[in-house]
Amino acid sequence: MPDLSIYSDIMYLQGVGPKKAETLRNELGIANIKDLLYYFPYKHIDRSQFHKINEINAEMPYIQVKGRILSFSLHGQKYKERLVAQFADETGTLELLWFKGIKWIKEQLKTEKEYVIFGKPGKFGNKINIVHPEVEDPEQTEKQLSTGLQPVYYVPEKLKKNYVSPKVISKLIITALKLSYKNIPETLPDYLIAQLKFMPLNQAIKQMHFPDNQHLLKNAIARLKFEELFYIQLHLLKQKLIRQEKFRGFVFEKVGDIFNKFYHNNLPFELTGAQKKVIKEIRKDLGSGKQMNRLLQGDVGSGKTLVALMVMLIAVDNGYQCSLMAPTEILAKQHYKGISKMLKGLDVGVQLLTGSTKAKERKIIHKELIENKINILIGTHALIEDTVKFYNLGLVIIDEQHRFGVAQRAKLWKKNISPPHVLVMTATPIPRTLAMTLYGDLDVSVIDELPPGRKPVKTVHMYDSKRLRLFTFLKEQIKAGRQVYIVYPLIKESETLDYKDLEDGYESITRAFPPPEYTVAVVHGQMKAEEKEKAMQLFVKGQAQIMVSTTVIEVGVDVPNATVMVIESAEKFGLSQLHQLRGRVGRGAEQSWCILMSSYKLSNEARKRIQTMVQSTDGFEIAEVDLKLRGPGDLEGTQQSGVAFNLKLSNLAKDSKILEFARNKAIEILKSDPELKNPNNQVLVKHLKQKNMQAIQWGLIS
Repeated sequence: MPDLSIYSDIMYLQGVGPKKAETLRNELGIANIKDLLYYFPYKHIDRSQFHKINEINAEMPYIQVKGRILSFSLHGQKYKERLVAQFADETGTLELLWFKGIKWIKEQLKTEKEYVIFGKPGKFGNKINIVHPEVEDPEQTEKQLSTGLQPVYYVPEKLKKNYVSPKVISKLIITALKLSYKNIPETLPDYLIAQLKFMPLNQAIKQMHFPDNQHLLKNAIARLKFEELFYIQLHLLKQKLIRQEKFRGFVFEKVGDIFNKFYHNNLPFELTGAQKKVIKEIRKDLGSGKQMNRLLQGDVGSGKTLVALMVMLIAVDNGYQCSLMAPTEILAKQHYKGISKMLKGLDVGVQLLTGSTKAKERKIIHKELIENKINILIGTHALIEDTVKFYNLGLVIIDEQHRFGVAQRAKLWKKNISPPHVLVMTATPIPRTLAMTLYGDLDVSVIDELPPGRKPVKTVHMYDSKRLRLFTFLKEQIKAGRQVYIVYPLIKESETLDYKDLEDGYESITRAFPPPEYTVAVVHGQMKAEEKEKAMQLFVKGQAQIMVSTTVIEVGVDVPNATVMVIESAEKFGLSQLHQLRGRVGRGAEQSWCILMSSYKLSNEARKRIQTMVQSTDGFEIAEVDLKLRGPGDLEGTQQSGVAFNLKLSNLAKDSKILEFARNKAIEILKSDPELKNPNNQVLVKHLKQKNMQAIQWGLIS
C-alpha cells in the first residue's frame, strides 16, 4: 500500500478498491480521504443503553437488545420470501425479519449464540419485530471506536446495491482516522482557535463521527460550522476589497437639470422615506470614486423602478449612458413604456432593444448608441450582443438578476473600458442570512415601504367546494369595473398530478362567465409570442375582464385595474411564487384580493405555506419562512445563480447567529490585515486557495 495522505485517492484506502471508489465518487462526491473524513453523519444514535425485550414497544425510535436467536423459519413464495428469526432474552421474545440477503444471513448467524441486535421496533399483530436489524457479536460492539453515540450516514440506494451500507461507511472512516488523525492540517490560525476556545481540527473531525459525549459533539459542530461559514465570508469580503482597490468608479459629481426637472415636474407620487434613504445610499456610492456594486431589494410594488430611473438620470446629468436589462420581453416593454411616460417632456433619449426588434430599427439603435443620442437603453439579453456598443456606458441596472446566466451578466458589465456602476434589483425578498452568503460582496439597500395610497392585498384561503361562492364574488368585482387573474400550475391535465389544469379551468370559467357579457383571455408559456402579446393586450386595455394564465404572468404584468388574483391548486406553489403572483394585484388605489384555492387534502408544509400567505404581506417575513421550509438550495434564484453553497453542516435558516459572528470575525481580520500578509494569517491564505471557492464573484459580473 502506498504512503497515504488525506489528499490520496479514496481507492487506495483499505476496504475500498477501484470499483467501490468509482461508486463513492459518483454517488457521494467522495474522491479522496479528506472527502471521506468530511462526509459527516446526519445524526447519532445512543448505543450506550440496552433494553429488555419486555420494555420494548413499536413507538420507540431505535433500540438495542442483547439475547439469543432461538430458531429461523422461511415464509412466503419464491422471490417473495422472508426470513423470520425468534430472538429472546430472559424477559421475552421478538421477531427479526429479513426480505433481502436471506442466504447470507442464514450462513452467518447461528442459533443459541449471543448477539447484540439494533434497529427500529415495529409491530405486526401482537408481535414486536425489527426489520433488517443490525446484528453484532457482543465482543465486536465493545471494540467499536464509539460504544455510546453511533453515527448514522446517508447512503443512496445505488451504494447499498454495491454493498456499501452506513456501517461500511463508518468502518471506512475509522480506517481513515487511524491512518491520518495526526496528519490532518489545521485550517484556522492558532490565535483564532485560542481566542474562540475551539478544539483542534483533527479532534473536531473525530468527535463529529465518533463523539465521546454530547458536550464534545456540540463543541465539534460549533467549530466546524463556524469554519464553513467563516471561509465563505472571508472569500466574499476579500473579493470586495480587491474590487474596490482594483476598479475606480466613474464619479457622478452633480445632480443636474434633468434630475431636478423630473423631481419637481414629473414625479408621479411623493417618494417614501425608504426610497429617499436608498437614493441617498446610491448617490454616496456614485460620488465615491469607487465602482458601485449594490443590491436593491424591494417587495413587489415598492417602487424600485422609480428609484432606478432617478439613479439613471443622475448618470445622464453627468454625461453617461445607462442600460436596464430585464429577464423577459414583457417586463422590458413594461419598463420602457413606464419610463418613457414618466420622462415625457424631458430631453432624454430612451430606446427599447429586445429579441423581436426588427433589423432596420436595430441598426438605428446601434448607430445612435455610439453617437450618444440614446441616454437610456432598456432591453432583454439582446443588450449583451457583441454588436451593441455604447459611447460611454456609466451605469448598468439588472432587474430580477437571478434569471440571467453568469456569462450574460459578465458581457454587459464589460461594455466599457472602465467598469460601469452596477445596480442589481430583485423583487424576490432574500432573507438576511441568504443575502450575506449570496451577495456577501455587494452593498445592500432595502425598500421596505409601500408607496402612499397602496392598500395591502387581503389574502384568503378557500377550498374547492366553495367555487360557486368564489364565482359570485368575482362577478361582483367585475360588475364594479375590476379585472381578475386566475392562475393554474399546469397547462394540460396530468395523469399523476391531481390538480387543476389550465385547459379544463378555461372551459369551466367560460361556462360560468359566458360571452358576450364576459371576455376571458388565456395566456401560457406554450403560446407563440404574438398570440401571447395579443391576449395580454386585451387584458391590459380592459377589453377582457378575466385573464386565465399559468405562472407566465408571475413577473412583468402591471394592470392597476386588476384587483383579484385567484391561484388554483395553491398548495402546489412555493411561497416565493405565491408572493410574486399576489404582487400582480394591489397596484391601484382599490382594495385587492388574493384567493388561494386548494383541495382539503393538504400536507403540513402546504398548510404552513398557505397560512403564512394569509397572515403576512411582508415579503421578507415570507422569505424567512420559505428558507426554513425549503432550505437555501431550493429557493428561487439560488440554484440558477451558480453559487455552490456546498454546505456540509451549516443551515442558513438556523445558523444565522453563527453566520453573523463568522462574518464579523472575517471583517475584523481583514481590517487589521487587508492583504492577509501577516505570518499568523498564512493558514487562511493557504486554505482559501485550497478551497478553490466556487462562489461567484458577483461584484465582477453582476
